[in-house]
Amino acid sequence: MIFYFTGTGNSLYAAKQLDTELFSIPQVIHKEQQVFEAESIGIVCPVYGHEMPGMVKDFLRRAEFHTGYLYLVLTYGNMHGGAAELAEQELLAVGKRADYINTLKMVDNFLPSFDMKEQIAIEPEKKVEEQITGIKADINSHRKWIQPASEADRERHRQFLARQAGNPAGLWEHVYKVTDDCIGCGICTRVCPAGCIHLEKQKAVHTLENCQICMACIHHCPKNAVRLTIPEKNPEARHHNEHIRLTEIVQANDQHVSL
Repeated sequence: MIFYFTGTGNSLYAAKQLDTELFSIPQVIHKEQQVFEAESIGIVCPVYGHEMPGMVKDFLRRAEFHTGYLYLVLTYGNMHGGAAELAEQELLAVGKRADYINTLKMVDNFLPSFDMKEQIAIEPEKKVEEQITGIKADINSHRKWIQPASEADRERHRQFLARQAGNPAGLWEHVYKVTDDCIGCGICTRVCPAGCIHLEKQKAVHTLENCQICMACIHHCPKNAVRLTIPEKNPEARHHNEHIRLTEIVQANDQHVSL
């Protein structure tokens, strides 16, 4: 049993390689019953700023797991910044303990820092399949291990937090804009795991309420009409995991359907 969060498909792809019983956190989190039982339970999600998305943290606070083996796999693209250690701290803070936490290096889709064309070009160097094979072997053998963080990892995270503290107030509350290229297709409204996009007069409108900054809306827009209000490395380049269909992202994230 795996619970996953995905924006552009990386974490969903990883989850599909590790188990067949998959549940989307953006859908499950709305259910009244939050008690789950299985021989092993996994959480697969990306890290943003070295930490799990807010929605995943919220799910971990609410959920009750009855399992002999709880594991986390955290996908990232450049530097994990001690993500496993940070996730362990988050779990301990809500009275839970993981048996295994590891990171998985994939394409980095954070547009302000990375050119998607360059990221796709270097993806083979990351040896994603080999990483997944090793992680799957660990999980199947119920290996107990938390990826250690080095002092350099911790320093990277401290530097990241310092940069965030220096940003203008409300920066992330106004990070998206929709250009006149929008054709009102509604794809962005259906791939948003927080349901904070809707259509008005056939044009996408962001409320940014509970926005996870996953950037699924930007990466999946067929007209590149959803943009950032802050500089991007390459505003013309976008990415989604080539093994994951758009319909799978919609099924995982759509908040405009009856749950």
